[in-house]
Amino acid sequence: MLEIRGLDVKYGGVHALRGLDLTVGEGEIVALLGNNGAGKTTTLSAVSGLVRPTGGRIVCRSQDITRMAPPKIVAAGVVHVPEGRRVFSTLTVHENLLIGGYLVRDGAELARRIDGIYELLPRLDERRAQQGGTLSGGEQQMLAIARALVARPDLLMLDEPSMGLAPIMVAAVMEVIRDINRGGTAVLLVEQNATAALKIAHRGYVIENGEKTLEGTAAELSIDTRVVEAYLGGAA
Repeated sequence: MLEIRGLDVKYGGVHALRGLDLTVGEGEIVALLGNNGAGKTTTLSAVSGLVRPTGGRIVCRSQDITRMAPPKIVAAGVVHVPEGRRVFSTLTVHENLLIGGYLVRDGAELARRIDGIYELLPRLDERRAQQGGTLSGGEQQMLAIARALVARPDLLMLDEPSMGLAPIMVAAVMEVIRDINRGGTAVLLVEQNATAALKIAHRGYVIENGEKTLEGTAAELSIDTRVVEAYLGGAA
């Protein structure tokens, strides 16, 4: 599905990513763990075309997307939900979803996709006429994910979807991600809440200072003493 090989990204004199190798297989949830500043967000931004790599290759289903423009990357099946939700606060829930389908030229097809999202997320259906900025934090995160789903991605990339949410909403968001994955969408998940991420992921990577330092199945990482001590509160 996604193959990253030797990815380098520099911001001026800062070497944000150093020869990163990473893969996401068909139907997988892959967690990307690491401290703030490790390079997780930069990785997603490079894949989605928001940041231009200085070296390496990014391939999605045999198509080189390394230097594609972001709209073409979306059309290729890769959609990025950035940190901080970034819903359009003065637009309604429904209008936010319509924007997510800006590449869909068939109005009837767009309507079918949005109806399917309302079935998946009935809470948004109840609030379809409500302005995005009036939703709770958890509902805004659901809307941000839903807006991305309108494009029918093969790979959904999520940056810190649980940030700032109460534990009950974290569990709800993670369950939605799991449901999306069960529907066949691969997921690359950047998440500070390593415990929540490893509960739903199939595999994971740890990045430190722009370099991959660990990889393995979610079960393996959950009991690795280095991961436990650094990201899981010191208790396996």
